[in-house]
Amino acid sequence: MKIRHCFFILVLLMPSCQSQDEIRESVYLNNRPPLISKQYLELPLGSIRPEGWLEEQLLRMKEGLTGHLDELFPSVLGSRNGWLGGDGDGWERGPYWLDGLVPLAWILDDKQLKAKAMPWIEWTLNSQTEDGYFGPVPFEEEPEREPGIQKSPRRDWWPKMVMLKVLHQYYDATGDERVIDLMTKYFRYQLKELPDTPLDNWSFWANRRGGDNLMLVYWLYNKTGDEFLLELAELIHEQTYRWTEIFLNETCYAGIDRKHLYPFNPANSYPYDQELVDKLCLKQLQSFHCVNLAQGIKEPVIYYQQDPDPKYIQAVNKAFKDIVEFHGQPQGMYGGDEALHGRVPTQGIEFCSIVELMFSLEKMIAITGDINYMDHLEKIAFNALPTQASDDFSTRQYFQQANQVMLTRHQRNFYVEDAHGQTDLCFGLVTGYPCCTCNMHQGWPKLVQHLWYATPDGGLAALMFAPNTLEAKVADNIEVSIHEETSYPFEDRVRFRISTSQTVTFPFHIRIPGWCREASISINGEQDQIVEAGSMVVLKQDWSDGDMIEVKLPMHVAFSSWDESAIAVERGPLVYALKIREDWKFVENPDRWGDFYEVRPTDPWNYALLESAIQDPENGFEFLSTSPDDSYPWSIEATPVALRTKGMRIPDWKLYNEMAGPLPHRLRHKDPINSTVEEITLIPYGCTTLRITEFPVVR
Repeated sequence: MKIRHCFFILVLLMPSCQSQDEIRESVYLNNRPPLISKQYLELPLGSIRPEGWLEEQLLRMKEGLTGHLDELFPSVLGSRNGWLGGDGDGWERGPYWLDGLVPLAWILDDKQLKAKAMPWIEWTLNSQTEDGYFGPVPFEEEPEREPGIQKSPRRDWWPKMVMLKVLHQYYDATGDERVIDLMTKYFRYQLKELPDTPLDNWSFWANRRGGDNLMLVYWLYNKTGDEFLLELAELIHEQTYRWTEIFLNETCYAGIDRKHLYPFNPANSYPYDQELVDKLCLKQLQSFHCVNLAQGIKEPVIYYQQDPDPKYIQAVNKAFKDIVEFHGQPQGMYGGDEALHGRVPTQGIEFCSIVELMFSLEKMIAITGDINYMDHLEKIAFNALPTQASDDFSTRQYFQQANQVMLTRHQRNFYVEDAHGQTDLCFGLVTGYPCCTCNMHQGWPKLVQHLWYATPDGGLAALMFAPNTLEAKVADNIEVSIHEETSYPFEDRVRFRISTSQTVTFPFHIRIPGWCREASISINGEQDQIVEAGSMVVLKQDWSDGDMIEVKLPMHVAFSSWDESAIAVERGPLVYALKIREDWKFVENPDRWGDFYEVRPTDPWNYALLESAIQDPENGFEFLSTSPDDSYPWSIEATPVALRTKGMRIPDWKLYNEMAGPLPHRLRHKDPINSTVEEITLIPYGCTTLRITEFPVVR
């Protein structure tokens, strides 16, 4: 067979300032001047159809909380909701739910889910007043408070940002021009009102999360070209919390007090208090609200499109480095049980933080093309995300832990534990706090949306791997279909089968993860070529119907180091944790946190790994695999992969506040361990409910 292809490799770590002449071949929306060109372009909602285990995940969401939350949480999402014109909950929770429901409905092309979403969308589109305001009708007099219902402040800028995200996705799927009209009028309203009622006028949330607002202003500018939107963008950036300066801050002082973390007083001048800014940085405990950080971290990169000063990229990269060093955990997240809380493996991770950080990374990937962001997104999505909802997606945790051995209603070392009835680790509908009940739904559907991107030169880019089929346009508006055959992340091969009605030339970008040392690519079974880890391979050739690209990503056992000399075990994109069998107990609970499940271990958990196995992982760890199929893989019973190794129980490592106690440090055989070596099994973190992820090591 004649070889028709050529290989070349690009390492894309920084955005470029391409001229619009260079990017005109793309059929998808890129930035208008003076905004810099994006490295990757988002595809319309519904272009990517999940298959295999990923489709099963979305179907479980449909049958679980995402598809039925209005029925299960009627006090908040019922007919009294302010986003349906009612006098009830009128803040973030309705838009939060829709932010996951809408992409799920259109990705699955599901009539029932669309029917649930449309009354909210129609009411919102029809709610706009002459001055441009939209959303829940403000009260003339503040109503009486009702437990569990957030009625006010209805004019707050923050929940509008979430609903704008919803409307953007709805437009993306349907092309409904009413969305463009509403956004144009609303952004003119913002330009008029923000000078007198800035983002932090009603609450500090809008100030911390202004990057979401800014993102939608740029999107509309790229659709309409209205110049006033660039003026509004500058104003929003000016009023948003100064993430760039704080991320770059090297002079951190002690003395942060609680009022600076939760300044609900509208008159609080915190965002503009330079003395206080000088005291804040990511090196300190309790310096930031965990979800604000997950959302705010993208703001410098979003604004970089209008002001391409390298400091904005440098600030975010430094932030990620500091987060890992001072708060990081093996699954890609950080200790943040409300406020940032360090690297201890029993500190909590809020579910909202996970889905919001994923979304931030998805947006930053498009702008920067940074492979490190892609690898980070992959680690969170395939480790932290699956474990925090039950297998049937009917309950969820508010916090998860890296070392998580008992899920009970009990006092723990979380920052705001007393405020949540000590239910933060229990699986329930509203345990911990209800924000995650509504916000958790965006994680998986938006990952599906961002498995693929278009490229400015008329090509396509496979940046995340999972089973799916893509329908997209390339080159001169030619339609192609690409079927991605894989059980990734549970297998190390990804196959792309191209379907096209005619031969077409376009560049095909493929991410090679930074963890993969021996990746290779072949086309139609020929010329298997080794490619560099952490690079972007670009294949440009004439593509014909039936062409197949195969990517091999060999996975090897590797280790990461954590506090107290702890070790975490990884293989490819997956973090592995101790397999601990579970005893689930349903608890009927009459108070505001509702019924929930407690989970206790039926196996011992206090194991150390052997240093000899870590020094020789090829022989110290045995990889086990079952035949991959389309069933749900994220459970202790169905996990398709595992690692078998040897461990030693540490009797002195005991429970503390019904958590895994502090890690034993630098264990040696001469220590009085009084234990024997045993065979233990590690399974993917995302398949666990109870687990040890950060292990002590016995020498």
